[in-house]
Amino acid sequence: MCGIAGIVRSDGAPVDRELVARMNEAIRHRGPDDDGFYFSAGVGLAMRRLAIIDLKSGRQPIHNQDCTAWIVFNGEIYNYRELRGQLEKLGHKFYTDSDTEAIVHAYDQYGTDCPKHLRGMFAFAIWDERTKSLFLARDRVGKKPLLYAELNGELVFGSEFTALLEHPGISRDVDFEALHHYLSFICVPAPLTAYRAIRKLEPGHSLLWRDGEIKTERYWQLDFSKKINIDEKAAGERVVELLREAVRIRLMSEVPLGAFLSGGIDSSAVVALMAQESRERIKTFSIGFDEQDFSELHHARRVAKHVGADHHEFIVRPDAMEILPTLVEHYGEPFADSSAIPSYYVSKETRAYVTVALNGDGGDECFAGYQRYAAMNLAQKYANLPGALRNGVIANVVRALPGFDARQNPLRKAKRFVAAASLPPVERYLRWVSAFDEEAKQNLYSDGFRHETAKFRTVSILEPWFAKANGAGIVDASLLTDTMTYLPNDLLVKMDIASMAVSLEARSPFLDHHLMEFAASLPEKLKLRRLTTKYLLKRVLTKLVPTENLNRSKMGFGVPIGHWFRGAMQPFLRQTLLSERALARGLFKPETVRHLIDQHVAVKADHSHRLWSLLMLELWFERFID
Repeated sequence: MCGIAGIVRSDGAPVDRELVARMNEAIRHRGPDDDGFYFSAGVGLAMRRLAIIDLKSGRQPIHNQDCTAWIVFNGEIYNYRELRGQLEKLGHKFYTDSDTEAIVHAYDQYGTDCPKHLRGMFAFAIWDERTKSLFLARDRVGKKPLLYAELNGELVFGSEFTALLEHPGISRDVDFEALHHYLSFICVPAPLTAYRAIRKLEPGHSLLWRDGEIKTERYWQLDFSKKINIDEKAAGERVVELLREAVRIRLMSEVPLGAFLSGGIDSSAVVALMAQESRERIKTFSIGFDEQDFSELHHARRVAKHVGADHHEFIVRPDAMEILPTLVEHYGEPFADSSAIPSYYVSKETRAYVTVALNGDGGDECFAGYQRYAAMNLAQKYANLPGALRNGVIANVVRALPGFDARQNPLRKAKRFVAAASLPPVERYLRWVSAFDEEAKQNLYSDGFRHETAKFRTVSILEPWFAKANGAGIVDASLLTDTMTYLPNDLLVKMDIASMAVSLEARSPFLDHHLMEFAASLPEKLKLRRLTTKYLLKRVLTKLVPTENLNRSKMGFGVPIGHWFRGAMQPFLRQTLLSERALARGLFKPETVRHLIDQHVAVKADHSHRLWSLLMLELWFERFID
């Protein structure tokens, strides 16, 4: 695990070594154990290493057999020993025991198809001296980040924004399309970034640079159209078998290892299987809040006791907001998933004990864990009701309901459901996942910003995935869309940056592509049964996880920012969003921003997510643009 950076030039001129060193130093936190460089005519590669595997001889950059291809790599390849064995039979000779070397030999053998042979998480760059080309690739679902920029015949790449922004030629001009979408999704969707000059390599993609020309290609995508004929019992057994194997191979490490434990179904399943597969007592780590509505510690404690784990807990309080500058610095562009706060703190606490931590990321996207899947399914039936009933009686009753502050209030959910249920599926989905829907954006935007963003359709980010669902049902279409948008753009960015900021490697067994592909092949009814989310997973985990944890309501990694904005954080919020500097940007109507704050503080509405999005945007402007 590490961070990577580099520059290639089409004119073959020497790359600025000091610049590459500064880029590398900017991501020292991703790999505090070591660094490494490769320079040749027109190329400079760099890496920071967090040593996990082959501690003695795994130093990068690593070369192929005849030193004609050089690699810098961020991630872990869990099938590298099997891959190495196959390549040795084909005549390849190795000089280390690292997974990194297996990749560069796979490149020699399979060319740009080599990512298809890798099982794990990865972002890597290979410089090929023979063809004077650079090959970049990112893992299937985007667990590891990879950014790049083109300028004047150069390609600049790196793991984080701070590395690329060391380059004096990379402009910090803001991409307003990215900000427009950010206000909906609370993150910037790939391949966009908040900077016009920088792009993200999308998950499941590779990039080939040669003579200043770029070619990107998708090498993997989930397919929900090929359903298998399998009964519930056999499907459940296969899920446990695949998840167990995914956990087992992720225990590969030469350094201490543990697990994040929220007490939810996914992290509990991973911890239970870890306890069975590990030779030693496993370590688990949980985080909570003083506000009991947001604290899951008692659920995590129950699972830890059930499996006999060495359990550790940590409490986050409002004064934890002092960490905001650190988060803004590391994310490098606007990022408003507030669970980045507990993710950072649980990572920091965990790093005091271990170097690697497993988590439950991906379980919801594989096995339909979000309530919106049930809502999307129910909305299909609602749309078939007689128009007079939908648009008359029901709509009038719902409109008469007052606003509700609590996000979990069933009447608040009813209002949101009816407001979106009559929309086309893609627009309905967008309405439910948006912080600011289109109407709210138009009320917020200044005339100038509205004109600047008028041509950008946020729904266009989602439409291709609903279209590529290959005729699958509405639940599978939503699962595919989440897997290709919400998961890589939000959840995996959140966890990678939060964990690597403290030099901790996070591993996600549910995102093993073998398990994901099997889940995609299952009928919808095994994932969502009426209103029961994760139907199959809940059935098969009864022997592994306490019943109370399987049947509890889903909380998510929530943060009590609504409470904080009415209390300890209110002065900071007002000072930041209503400062002269913020208002002078001319993006938003001052009266609308002030109204959002006042309504929230007066408990007339819950604008916590909207206000958090605006706060993180302004803090990003202050740090990276001003």
